[in-house]
Amino acid sequence: MNFSENLIKLRRKKGLSQEELGNELNVARQTISKWELGETTPDMNKLIELSNLFEISIDELVGNNNYKYNKKLRHYIRFDYVYQSKKNINGIPLVSIDIGKGKRTAKGIIAIGNKAIGLIAIGGLALGIFSFGGLALGIFSLAALAISLLLAVGGLALGGVAIGGLALGVLAIGGLALGIYSLGGLALAKDIACGGYANGHIAIGQVVHGTKEIVIDNVTSKTPAEIRKTILYEFPNIWTIIVWFFSNTF
Repeated sequence: MNFSENLIKLRRKKGLSQEELGNELNVARQTISKWELGETTPDMNKLIELSNLFEISIDELVGNNNYKYNKKLRHYIRFDYVYQSKKNINGIPLVSIDIGKGKRTAKGIIAIGNKAIGLIAIGGLALGIFSFGGLALGIFSLAALAISLLLAVGGLALGGVAIGGLALGVLAIGGLALGIYSLGGLALAKDIACGGYANGHIAIGQVVHGTKEIVIDNVTSKTPAEIRKTILYEFPNIWTIIVWFFSNTF
């Protein structure tokens, strides 16, 4: 059998109408009709989706029973993977995976792909509430380059709370930390800086530069109380968590 004949047989065996199959593949009913009439053929991504849906190999699907892969088919089978769960929430797939060569985007509640967009996004470029990837943008981001509204963790991190080799944020923690409150080997801050070298209104560390300087040579039991007292004197309305954080650093 050729592809069009196989498609008709497999669709009917699964009890799907042309419209229902089109919905599974996110294509129009007319597209399915043209495939079955042999007027057009699906692209490789749709062949992979059909293969997953009917649980057969692409060779069987297209009628290549001798398994003599052409060069293009070998390339896609080796490097490409596409999956989209049938279960969805408000029309959005629960799981969407689109990995392979070229510009590919996975969109779902859980999205994994070259480019991923979802509640939980994992990819080279990830955009989501929870994002993980080479470049991640989200509420919570973990990546080589992480940009986040709340928590960013990465080689370069930018966020409300930023943790990284280079960290920029309201609270920045890193080798080089820049923020309103900073902790790092080199800490530069508007209000409180703490580190090997600290530069801020309140500067705490081995080498310090600021309006209020606390040099830490030897940590004693009095050190946390001294830091706490200085912070509260300079910033009486500061968040308690910030006071606790810097008071317990040493």
